[in-house]
Amino acid sequence: MTTIVAPRVHDLGGFQVRRAVPSIQARSVGPFVFVDHMGPALFEPGRGIDVRPHPHIGLATVTFLWAGTIRHRDTLGNVQDIAPGDVNWMTAGRGIAHSERTPLDVRGAPHPVHGMQTWVALPRSHEETDPAFFHHAAEALPRIETPGTTLRVIAGRAFGEESPVQVFADTFNVAVDLAPDAELEIDARAAERALYVLDGNAQLDGADIPVQHLVLLDPGVRHRLRATTPLKAMLFGGEPLDAPRHMWWNFVSSSKERIEQAKQDWLEDRFGKIDGETEFIPLPER
Repeated sequence: MTTIVAPRVHDLGGFQVRRAVPSIQARSVGPFVFVDHMGPALFEPGRGIDVRPHPHIGLATVTFLWAGTIRHRDTLGNVQDIAPGDVNWMTAGRGIAHSERTPLDVRGAPHPVHGMQTWVALPRSHEETDPAFFHHAAEALPRIETPGTTLRVIAGRAFGEESPVQVFADTFNVAVDLAPDAELEIDARAAERALYVLDGNAQLDGADIPVQHLVLLDPGVRHRLRATTPLKAMLFGGEPLDAPRHMWWNFVSSSKERIEQAKQDWLEDRFGKIDGETEFIPLPER
């Protein structure tokens, strides 16, 4: 029996973010411990996304867009714009800080944004690995097309293809675009899987799925997804976590003590500097 999860909605000044994981029903899905749906939104000229510098440990952030442009900057010196269909994969490991902003040249006219950012918990053996950042252009990702169906393998393996994105555990992450009446038999190989519907109406095994909701899929079952309108969705999951994870703010770790150390490191400015940035997000009080 599949489980449907309603995400928590946060309004960031006219820009909505829906958080589907973690939730009561799903603390994680495979290695994914955090799933955010950004938008869809249309920004007025002069406005945009402004996520000030903030730190991470013990995870990898994965950003994928259907619309818009976001500029990534980090303490390793990377500056990279992500466009629709690209993948930004940032391995935090023992610690990195980054910012995410709409580029100034994009802000001169009305501009959209629509996408997903997920966090993948690193295996315990790699939680303290060196931080790194990788950008993969849309044309580098495996693309599977049949009439009415476009699949893009973001990370890991799915539908007989493998993404060039370096992963640390078995990972299942696919962007799905379906035309009305198109059907997809969902790859059942991954141990844990979920489906998130970003936009459009769909049915799973003949039952309606609410838009902007998460569906936890049954292990080993080849569910059938059918679009009744143009559909945008994401599949994700993979190998279950090798141990419980603690999450506090932007920190993920198998050790509570390590999270306390990360808090102190951010308070004492030990994550490094980001060129071109003077702001930062303070450590939350709780």
